[in-house]
Amino acid sequence: MCPHAMIPYKPKNPKTRLSAILSQEEREQFAFAMLEDVVSAARDAMCSPVVVGTELFDSDLVQITVKDADLNQALNEILPTVEQNILILMADLPLADGASIRRVTATQDDVAIVPGRGGGTNVIFMKDPKKFHVDYYGTSFSKHVAIAKEAGLSVEVIDSFRLHTDMDEEDDLVELLIHGTGRSRAYLEGLGFSLESEKGRVRVARKR
Repeated sequence: MCPHAMIPYKPKNPKTRLSAILSQEEREQFAFAMLEDVVSAARDAMCSPVVVGTELFDSDLVQITVKDADLNQALNEILPTVEQNILILMADLPLADGASIRRVTATQDDVAIVPGRGGGTNVIFMKDPKKFHVDYYGTSFSKHVAIAKEAGLSVEVIDSFRLHTDMDEEDDLVELLIHGTGRSRAYLEGLGFSLESEKGRVRVARKR
């Protein structure tokens, strides 16, 4: 069982790399739909979601608001105060489900990490958060493995399609439209997005 799942979330002007196909308002609504999918998956895994947001937003979710701190600073101020297992789960993983999260929290090691594409980190599970700190941005996956080892903690690296697939680029939306079942996919389809094949390559297209 994972008592708490901390979910970093940016409600204002998120996902700027999708600006070519989504307006700011659409990106904000899409980000919230993804958050709802991630929260649902965390609850399915018997975790209690806590959103760490850069702004207070209208929701009945438990929130920690950090306006004047970056992601690293915010989380590193929280981790030393935690007395139990904790999960950090990115908010842009709409393919996450209860089974994939339970796979992470069932680790026999001190720390479990799911890498993201391009050297990032999508999920971290810690059994003793006081011995760990985060260092996101850049090649954070390698940094997080090194942090654990320097602290004398054993690490399991978990290969998970559902937790590896984040939504940053237009091509990422292809995976969501193929494999997604939640609010995020429904939101994109409501905007007119669908899949089309061109010269053997699948991409997303939007009907205007």
